[in-house]
Amino acid sequence: MNILIAGCGKTGGMLAMTFYNDGHDVCIISQNQSDAEKNLDTKFNGSIVYGIAIDQDTLKKSGIDTCDVFIALTEDDNTNIMAAELAREIFKVPRILARVIDHEKANIFEDMNIETICPTELVIDAISSSIKEEHSEKYLTFGSRTVSFTTMDIPKEFIGVSPHEITYENDETLFGIISPDGTLTLVGDYDGVPLYKGQKLIFSKII
Repeated sequence: MNILIAGCGKTGGMLAMTFYNDGHDVCIISQNQSDAEKNLDTKFNGSIVYGIAIDQDTLKKSGIDTCDVFIALTEDDNTNIMAAELAREIFKVPRILARVIDHEKANIFEDMNIETICPTELVIDAISSSIKEEHSEKYLTFGSRTVSFTTMDIPKEFIGVSPHEITYENDETLFGIISPDGTLTLVGDYDGVPLYKGQKLIFSKII
């Protein structure tokens, strides 16, 4: 597939690399070079276009006329709404997905018949599952891919270890860490304090 991603934050960069590794043609729009250098793997050999996701010239330069999937992943909900609307109304992209941080704006995307991914709802689901069960598993579908999220009490062998030193199972990634007070910290934002008793770990895996 020909996939265009608008937004080169941590999520956009990781998703671009995932699709690239899967053999898809990937182009990502980055507002500036520093974001691309910071968030894209050095092995990424897809296309990078610098510009604004709601600028039609930038979208055309990114190949939106021939893309199969457009994913709006900027940090701004309004930008994602406008970019998704351009992709649908002007460029007639067959499949459109968009991230919406404010879950109350999800209705706008639904009215436009655009698939949405809401990180707020993912966090709520993850915390809720961790409180209800000591070891729980939840499945979420993003487009054609399904991701499992497994919440578990921290194993004894992980206590005192940095999250970055943990050896995972194949294709498994540490998604976040839940503190005893219920606070969820995404692994990319964790301050490096060794793991301790009472925390819970959330692992994600594409299945």
